[in-house]
Parts: sequence; structure tokens; C-alpha cells
Amino acid sequence: MGSFAGTAGATSSSERDLAPSIGVAVGPQYDTTHVYVAEADLDAFVNSFTATFDGRASPRGVFQVTPTPSQTASQYIQTPVGMLSVFGFKTPVPYPFGAERTGYLVTDIDEAVKQARAAGADVIVAPFDDPIGRDAIVQFPGGVDMQLYWHTKAPHYGPLETVPVNRVYLSPYKADAFVRSFVRFSKGHVVRDDRHADAAQIGLPGQTFRRIDVVSAFGKLTAFVTDGRLPYPYGRELTGYAVKDLDATLDKAKASGASIVSDPVKTPDGRTAMIQFPGGYVAEIHEARPE
Repeated sequence: MGSFAGTAGATSSSERDLAPSIGVAVGPQYDTTHVYVAEADLDAFVNSFTATFDGRASPRGVFQVTPTPSQTASQYIQTPVGMLSVFGFKTPVPYPFGAERTGYLVTDIDEAVKQARAAGADVIVAPFDDPIGRDAIVQFPGGVDMQLYWHTKAPHYGPLETVPVNRVYLSPYKADAFVRSFVRFSKGHVVRDDRHADAAQIGLPGQTFRRIDVVSAFGKLTAFVTDGRLPYPYGRELTGYAVKDLDATLDKAKASGASIVSDPVKTPDGRTAMIQFPGGYVAEIHEARPE
């Protein structure tokens, strides 16, 4: 269930340098956050998200994107800060679809599944055909579901201005197992493991928590290790987006129908806020730090 079209472009040198080995990854501009909204909310969501991040949406179509019978209205959204695959199901959503957070494009679906299993992930949906390729869903320790996808015809997307962050919330009992598994699969590495991070960034000022940052050829991933006692909306977001001007982006979000559900706060990485788009999708937005 990856995106259904692409634009010409090449992976930037900075993206190629994300990790010493790319493994089965293709690049972060090919990774899509999976967003499920009610069909009636599709227009409002797509219009708001594209307006907020200066993106554009593919034509909408109706597809079967699961291995068992179903129908969904679907389209992808490309923006300079990351891509989405958006689904508005016309039928009930077959299990376990809807729980996966991300679609990662891989060079070989069977090899990717093999490597995921070798890294300690479970395969909760075996590889299956979709309208444009093949897919599978794997689950990493800690209950983190991700979709792997492969296109029959290789897409070519332009590089991103900023790489989005896959935001994963874990318990202290599964955090190390998840990181070991994901790093082995992604061929990435831990760039930060802060056991006393400022918890203001997860809505708990005055407290600390453990934050683990991983970088790979799939992009960026941050694991938030908590006891689960989180204020809304923290833990509901799937992805964090880096923007040049946080206040201007928030103004565009509000003007397009989104709402701010956590006001901007300062963190060691800069200012961050949480917004909710029509249809319920929650996203974190932060100011991009100079490279």
C-alpha cells in the first residue's frame, strides 16, 4: 500500500549518507505515513495537509489494497517534508490493517521480510499482491507495526527538504529489544540515547524520560520510552515534521482547518507543537535545525 505515483528525481548526497549500509531501503522520500480517515473526511484532510506543508495530492482512486476483499478510496500526498498514503475505506477495514504506521519502500519484498524476521520482527501479514506491487506487514518488539512495500515499476521521487521522524512510543520493558531489532533490520545506528531527556517534548514539563534517536537509510526514527502516563495527544502522533518556520506553518494549519492541540514549547532540539488535522490525524511539527 505504498504511494501510487511519483515524480522524477534522485536521492540527495545527505540522504545517501544517512547510514553506512542501505540494506533493503530505498530512501526516506519513498516512505509514507499511513493515514486512515473516514471517507467523508478525505477532502477536508487532504486539503488541510497539503495547504499546511505546501504539498500536492495524487488523483483519488478506489482500490483493493489488502489481501482479502475490501475497497478504499486512496491517494498519496507529497510534500517537501514527507509523504503520506491516505485511505478512506468504503468497507470495514480487514485486520490488522489500520494499525501499521509507516510504509517503507524496499528493493526486494521477500528479502526484506527475511531480514525483518532475522532481526526479531514478526510477520503479521505475509507478502501479497497489490495494484502496483507487493506488500507485507511486520511487527517489531514492542508491538510496532510497519508495512514493507515493493513496486513492480520502480518509482523515482525527488529528495525531501527535511526528513520526517517516525515517532514510536515504547515501554521500558521493550525499548531495548525494539531498538536492537530495528537497527539490525534497517542497517542504521543510534545517534542519541538520552536517559534524562526533557519530558516537556512529550507534554510533561519538569520531568525526564528516555529518548532514543535512530538514523538509517529509511530515514529518522525517535523512540520515546515512557510509563504510558501521557497527556493527550502525545502517543497518538505517528510522524514528526521539520519546518523552517514553526509559527508560519501553524498559521497555515489553522487557516486550513487544522487545530493546535499542544502549543509550542521549547525543547533541546528547538520549538515543537502538535496539531490535529480534519479527520483526526495528529502530527508533531518542529523547527528544523541548521545542518
